[in-house]
Amino acid sequence: MSDDILEPAAAESSTPSQRSAAPSENAEGADGSGASDAPGGGGAEPSRIRELLHAAVTAVGGVERPGQIAMAEAVAGAVDNNEQLLVQAGTGTGKSLAYLVPALAHGDRVVVATATLALQRQLVERDLPRTVEALHPLLRRRPLFAMLKGRSNYLCLHRAHEGAPSDDEDGLFDPAEALGGPSSKLGKDIMRLRDWADETETGDRDDLSPGVSDKAWAQLSVSSRECLGATKCPYGGECFAEAARERAKLADVVVTNHALLAIDSLEGAPVLPEHGLLIVDEAHELVSRVTGIATAELTTTAVNRAVKRAAKLANEKAVDRLQAAAENYHGLMDLADAGRVEELPENLHYAVAAIREACREVITSLGEVRDKGLTDEDAVRKQAMASLETIHDTTDRLLEGSVYDVVWIDRNDRFLAAPASLRVAPLSVSGLLRENLYTERSVVLTSATLKLGGDFNGVAASLGLSSTGRDDVGETLDDTAPAPVWRGLDVGSPFDYPKQGILYVARHLPPPGRDPERPEMLAELAELIQAAGGRTLGLFSSMRAAQHAAEALRDKVPGEILLQGEDTLGELIKNFSADAESCLFGTLSLWQGVDVPGSACQLVVMDRIPFPRPDDPLMSARQKAVEEHGGNGFMAVAATHAALLMAQGAGRLIRSAADRGVVAVLDSRLATARYGGFFRSSMPDFWYTTDRNQVRRSLAAIDASAAPIRKR
Repeated sequence: MSDDILEPAAAESSTPSQRSAAPSENAEGADGSGASDAPGGGGAEPSRIRELLHAAVTAVGGVERPGQIAMAEAVAGAVDNNEQLLVQAGTGTGKSLAYLVPALAHGDRVVVATATLALQRQLVERDLPRTVEALHPLLRRRPLFAMLKGRSNYLCLHRAHEGAPSDDEDGLFDPAEALGGPSSKLGKDIMRLRDWADETETGDRDDLSPGVSDKAWAQLSVSSRECLGATKCPYGGECFAEAARERAKLADVVVTNHALLAIDSLEGAPVLPEHGLLIVDEAHELVSRVTGIATAELTTTAVNRAVKRAAKLANEKAVDRLQAAAENYHGLMDLADAGRVEELPENLHYAVAAIREACREVITSLGEVRDKGLTDEDAVRKQAMASLETIHDTTDRLLEGSVYDVVWIDRNDRFLAAPASLRVAPLSVSGLLRENLYTERSVVLTSATLKLGGDFNGVAASLGLSSTGRDDVGETLDDTAPAPVWRGLDVGSPFDYPKQGILYVARHLPPPGRDPERPEMLAELAELIQAAGGRTLGLFSSMRAAQHAAEALRDKVPGEILLQGEDTLGELIKNFSADAESCLFGTLSLWQGVDVPGSACQLVVMDRIPFPRPDDPLMSARQKAVEEHGGNGFMAVAATHAALLMAQGAGRLIRSAADRGVVAVLDSRLATARYGGFFRSSMPDFWYTTDRNQVRRSLAAIDASAAPIRKR
C-alpha cells in the first residue's frame, strides 16, 4: 500500500507538529536545575552501554534504534549522576532493554515496578532471561532476577490445609461447605485450589490457569495483617510468599507492581529489598495506583464482617457495642446523598466516632484472651484483628479531618439498594512521592505518554518532582524534602506517525452533552466503521455510552460488535484480533490495555474528550485546590487527566511499522475549543484533518489493501 493513501486533502489539513526527528535533539532540561541535556549524562560510558545494548538486542533478534540507544545512555547517566530521569519512549522504541541493560551493568540491585501483569510477565519470562544470557560473557557474571508481589497474591498453605476462618457460624473451617457446598462453583474452585497447593511451585495466583473467582481466592489467601507469621505458622518454612521474598533478597533485579511499590514507600514497613536504582515503567499510571493504595473506605458490610469475626472470641459487651454502632451508621448512610463532605455532619461524626471507640474496645478484648502457642483460634483472631484494625485506622483518618484529605459519600451505582459508604483519599500524592520515592537512589520513570501539551512539567509535578516548591494542586511542599534534581528526555518513536496515521476530528458534530444517545455521533460512527470494513476499536468515556452505541449499531454495520463486560477482557481482545471485520467497544481499560498490531485494528474512535465527571469528588477537590492557589484548575486537573487518556487511546492505533489507520475523535471541541491544541500536542503527531470525505476515502483504501487477509 502506498503511503499517499494517508495524506489528507491539503486544503483541510495542517502540517504535523514539528517534534525533533533525532532523539538526541529531544532532550529537555525541564527542571531548571542546570542538569545536562546530553543523553548520556556526565558520568556514563556510552561506548560500553552501546556494546552491551547491541549484544542484548541481537540476542532477542531485534534491531537497535536511535531512541533506544539514547534512552540506555540516559539511564546510565542518571545512575552515575544520582539524578531522577523521566523518559518518554514511544511505542516500538524497545524501552525494556533500554533500561534493563544499563541497570544490569550498574551492578547494584534494581527494582522494576510496572502497572500491568502483562509487562511483568514479559520482563520475567522473556526480556530478562535473554538479556542476562546475552550480557553474561561481557559482564562476567550472571545477574539473578525475581518477581515479588503483595502477600495476598500468593496462596496461603495454612488456609489450604487447615481451612479458612469463615464469617458463617456453621462450618468455621470448611469454606467449601459453608459457601455453597463442594458441588457449587465456589466449592469446586476452593477444592481445586487445595489440590493446586500440592502441585504449584510458586503459589502465585497468576500461575493458576484457568483462574478462580476473587471470592474463592480470598478463602485461601491472607493479607499481611491476617498472616500468622513465618515463625508461628506451621507452614512457615514452605510459605510461598516468604519464598518469594527470599528470592527477591538474593536477586539483582526485582520485578514488582506499582501497588507494592506504593506500600513499600508510603506505609513505613519495607517489603522490598534495599535497592540503589528504581525503574518505574508505565509511569503514567503511578499516581492513580498510589492514590488507590492511599484511599480508605468505611462500609457497613466491612463493620458487620468484623463483628461476626470478633464475636467468636472477644468480650460480648464490646462486640454488642460495635454492632449497635454499625447499625446506627447503616441507618445514616442509607439516607445519605452522594458527594463530597467538607466536614462530617454532627450525627455522622458521632456515628463514626462510636465505631472507632467500639473497635478499640474489641481490639483490647481480643488481646486479653490471647492464648499461647498456635491453635485454630489464632487464625480466627488474626482475621478479626485485621478487620478491626483496618476499620479503626479508617475511622481515625475520617475523624482527623486533615486538609490534605478529601472525604466523600459514595453510592454504588450498580447496587442502588445498598447503603452508601464514606471514602477518604489524599488530595495529592506528589508530596508523599517526593518524600519517600527519591531518597538516596536514582529513579527512572518511563512511559509512552509523559509529555502533555508538549512538556513534562505537569506529569513531573504530579510525581513529586516539582521545582517550584509546590505540589500539583498548589500546596507548599515540606522544605525538609528538597526538590530532587531531574530531567526529561523524549526519545521519540521509530514509527513515522504522519505517514502511518490520521487524526480526524469531526468538527461538524454538535458538542457532546450529558445525553449518551447523540444520534449525529452514532451516524458518523456507523459511516466510519462501514468505510473501514469493521476493524474498529471504540473507546467510550462511560460504559453507558459504549453499551448504547453497541445496541444502536449492531444491525447497521458489518461484522460483530464485541462489548466490554460481555466476556473477559482477554477473550474479547483475542476475538477482536482474530476477526478483522469485528469491532470492540468499551471504556477505561481499553483506552490503555489493548495491543493489536496489524489489520484487525485500523480505526480507533473516541466518542468524546474523556474529562472526569463534574461530580467526581476527588478530581473536583483537586481542581478547586489549584484554583485557590491561583492556578488554572481546569487545565491542571481535568484537561491533564483527559489528555493522558487520549494520548494512551491514540497509541492503540500504531503498534508496528507496518500499521496504517485513523484515530477519529467525535468531539468537535478538539478542533474548536481553546484547549484543543493542548490535547493534540499530547498525542502522536498524526496528520490532522477535519475533512470527513478524505477520511472515508483513506479508510476505504486501507480496507481494500487489507481485504485479502480478512477472516471469512
